[in-house]
Amino acid sequence: MTRIGLISDLHGNLPALQAVLADLDREEVDELVCLGDVAIGPQPAETLELLEELRCPVTMGNWDAWFVEPMPTLEGELGHVLVDLRNWSTEQLDPAQLGYLKTFAQYVEVPLDGAGVLLAFHGSPRSYEDSILPSTTDADLEEMLQGRRAPIYAGGHTHFQLFRRLGESVLLNPGSVGLPFRKLEPGVMRVAPWAEYAVVSTDGDRLAVDLRRTPYDVEAFLDRMLRSDMPHAGWWAELWREEAPLRG
Repeated sequence: MTRIGLISDLHGNLPALQAVLADLDREEVDELVCLGDVAIGPQPAETLELLEELRCPVTMGNWDAWFVEPMPTLEGELGHVLVDLRNWSTEQLDPAQLGYLKTFAQYVEVPLDGAGVLLAFHGSPRSYEDSILPSTTDADLEEMLQGRRAPIYAGGHTHFQLFRRLGESVLLNPGSVGLPFRKLEPGVMRVAPWAEYAVVSTDGDRLAVDLRRTPYDVEAFLDRMLRSDMPHAGWWAELWREEAPLRG
């Protein structure tokens, strides 16, 4: 039997990552894979340091890439907030940590127990900015996969847990460790008060996928954030406490 833990979209949330890793330690998984977007957030250096200690494969997320290469232009008030957060988060990292970000892979293949590989990525193998949603057509999904075949596909980026079929394969999203969204509506974002992850188990032709959530001390996390010098910390904290406008 092979057991794989999947984490994604940590977003600088150290206590959420610690809670998930404590769960996974009890699960005794054989392999851990991170699907990217690690450091932007309240504790970027500490979160990245802990991830590096795990020595697990990591795929390149859009925010990981924007730490080490030019960031695209983001419009509106929300764009201004995100640029400020990216610049501040980047400044918290030393050159070695920025170098570690550059080692993240476009996609990762994880061998399964006699059943091929699990193909892991952030958005899709085509682009870390692709969003795979329940409404994404099979035809569009095939274009994103660019001909790569696997019995199990795993991606992040959307901050929503997902499980769906594609032919005889399955595709899943473990959700977000540090910033799981409760719902998505135009102009509204709200963050759930838990951390999300997934465990995939294979035994020959048998497959089990567990989409999980675990609690952590959100109020202590928000209090620490508000006492930091992170820009827009008050706005960031509101995302956990009420339906905050995106201001985009």
